[in-house]
Amino acid sequence: MDNFAEQLVKKNETSADKTRRVLMVIVGILFSLALAALAVLQLRTPLIALLGFALAVAAGYGTFHIVQNTFVEYEYTFTNGDLDVDKIIAKKKRREMVSTNAREFTAFGKYEDGMEESEDMTVIMAADNIASHEYYADFNDETVGSARLIFAPNERMLENIQKFLPAKLRHRS
Repeated sequence: MDNFAEQLVKKNETSADKTRRVLMVIVGILFSLALAALAVLQLRTPLIALLGFALAVAAGYGTFHIVQNTFVEYEYTFTNGDLDVDKIIAKKKRREMVSTNAREFTAFGKYEDGMEESEDMTVIMAADNIASHEYYADFNDETVGSARLIFAPNERMLENIQKFLPAKLRHRS
């Protein structure tokens, strides 16, 4: 029987994230308005005015896309020991973050702030920013070497992962 679990985790925004988004919107709007105002001032030369309006529209469009890209979700898919983590941006773009096997974990457990990480370790953050239910998994990856995945699995995902952990990790997590 296949062991399968899938989970979608929305990244919770910090106040810094919200402030950054508001500042991006304000700067984008001001920049677009400034370009439009310069285009209006150049109405005597239609080509420059048209270029100014086109740049103002492009700046507004760019601002919209930059702001949309701040909305992030993570999808965990676990199938028979294989854990795949994808980052979903603005509910449109999907980027594979990591693909590993739970049998290859060298460490696994509840994540706590201040945990030591070696200098050569790549930390892959795929959690919802709520520290109380974050877990970590250390493993070696072909592309990045030593890696630590920080993620927020639900109970079903944890049960499936624990079935495939190496014996030395199964009783400690």
